[in-house]
Amino acid sequence: MQYPYQYIWVNGRSVLLQDIQEGKSTAFTEAERNAFDFIRSWLSDASVFELTTSGSTGTPKKISIKRSQMQTSARLTAQALNLRSNYNALICLDTKFIAGKMMVVRCFELGMKMFFVDPCSNPLVQIPIDRTIDFAALVPYQVTSILGSKHPHLLDTMLTCIIGGAPLDEETKEKIKAFSTSMYITYGMTETISHIALQKINGKEILDYYTTLPDIVINTDSRGCLVIEAPHLEERIITNDIVDIIDSRTFKWVGRWDNVINSGGVKVSAELLEQKIGQIFTRLHINNSFFIYGAEDKNFGSRVILVVEGRFLNIDQESQIVHALLHSFSAYERPKEVYVTSLFLKTKTLKINRQETFKSAELYLKISA
Repeated sequence: MQYPYQYIWVNGRSVLLQDIQEGKSTAFTEAERNAFDFIRSWLSDASVFELTTSGSTGTPKKISIKRSQMQTSARLTAQALNLRSNYNALICLDTKFIAGKMMVVRCFELGMKMFFVDPCSNPLVQIPIDRTIDFAALVPYQVTSILGSKHPHLLDTMLTCIIGGAPLDEETKEKIKAFSTSMYITYGMTETISHIALQKINGKEILDYYTTLPDIVINTDSRGCLVIEAPHLEERIITNDIVDIIDSRTFKWVGRWDNVINSGGVKVSAELLEQKIGQIFTRLHINNSFFIYGAEDKNFGSRVILVVEGRFLNIDQESQIVHALLHSFSAYERPKEVYVTSLFLKTKTLKINRQETFKSAELYLKISA
């Protein structure tokens, strides 16, 4: 379709698309430069785009994605979410990566008006009060930052919001239930050209499983990891994500194969433990971010470690969490130690770098049975 707008909104100013296409527009930040470069390539009818995978299916690598594949992906999302041509779309993810690129493609394919904000913790506060956002894609870090800010109500100014890039913690999921904006967490990766499944997490249709987009075929391999086939994918995608398939269009995400901790021959899913600990933290009103890590152990191969961002508020919280860990988990599941660090280290795509964060953390508590 012919894109209906001559200008796009970029960090508070209007930029003429023709100037971007002709290389006349000035980019004031790296994120703007990335956005202008991709828009220029798209408007020049480039047929292939080079991207680097995040490692969801193995070691990160360079791949080529066709224009037609991105267009099909955009249409599938539009069909699933009922996106419309008159929507205002917020692009606050770096267009160097697939999530940001696909927001741009959806706008061009559907005729949604583009509002660019440099990636930041609370992009919604950058939008003028006389403008409304109908559709946005956020990462969990942005959602939790908005909820913890002075302006959590801004989440309710949108119609539809998709959240992806990393798992969303249980406390945040609980808070989101109070908002009227239709919110979904996504499942996807660079190899699948953005998401191939959505999970509704608020409103009247809260689900604990993902529903695939139209025409997506799912299965599992011998490890129990998800295998994906789709008309717009040139080959089937074998992931490292352990899932429980419910039926031909729905599945539950269990965790990452590479985050499975083998402790004394017993396999423990870090993500399943994180879900349980998240519920404990919520019950005890502990707001610290955390993750489970498998540290080397000379006797058991690996041992389960709980890594926490910041310190617990008081001695009562320490005793409560120790009691909960001792009485809520089996001997193999139970974290043997609690490590703390002032700030979690993140990857370029804002995911927690578990290995490097653990290296920088210090021992805080030992949990003895």
